[in-house]
Amino acid sequence: MDHTFAYRPAALAARDRGHALFAQTMGYVAATTGLFALGAFLGRNLPGVIAFVAYLAAFGALIGMQFTVRRSRDKTIALLAAFGLLMGVAVAPTLVYYARTDPQALWQAGAATALFVAAFGAAGYATRRDLTVLARFCFWALVALLLFGIVLIFVNIPYGSLVYSVLGLVIFAGFIMFDFQRLRRSSDVESAPLLAASIFLDILNVFLFFLRIFRGGNR
Repeated sequence: MDHTFAYRPAALAARDRGHALFAQTMGYVAATTGLFALGAFLGRNLPGVIAFVAYLAAFGALIGMQFTVRRSRDKTIALLAAFGLLMGVAVAPTLVYYARTDPQALWQAGAATALFVAAFGAAGYATRRDLTVLARFCFWALVALLLFGIVLIFVNIPYGSLVYSVLGLVIFAGFIMFDFQRLRRSSDVESAPLLAASIFLDILNVFLFFLRIFRGGNR
């Protein structure tokens, strides 16, 4: 028996599952982004305390997805939808602020985010090198960046905001590459909502970092 022919159907099936995972994941990312926009619209006039509560609830939904992903696909998708909507409400005050003070920065940040994610997403999807170590490094770098952000609240460091944003972009470039590599390597369609949530968070953070950069540049 020619084992080549026995291997080909399995390889084709794995490739088909990979394509299905990619299509579903990016579909979920698009839907989550749409719900984020809806949440931002609904929350544009809400007080800041509501935005903070929505932020906490959004991450509660994200944590809940970890428990439902193997139990109920419908619940996981519902939690992903709630996550996108609640994150929109949470970020609404920030978007309203930029829309009123520097609307050009919103468009610039949006365009830059699209190019940034496309470039590093393609690089991560295409690379054969295991990026797990890079993801671990980026995680600890993100923790350090958060601590640096706390320092900036109390200490005036020249160009501190710009440095913070550029470092954030470098860190999330690594996360984007890692997440898109996971998207290529996995064939588990059930993981699509979790991958979509991770990629959406990458995109959102990149967008917010670019907002800070372009806001400073347009002053």
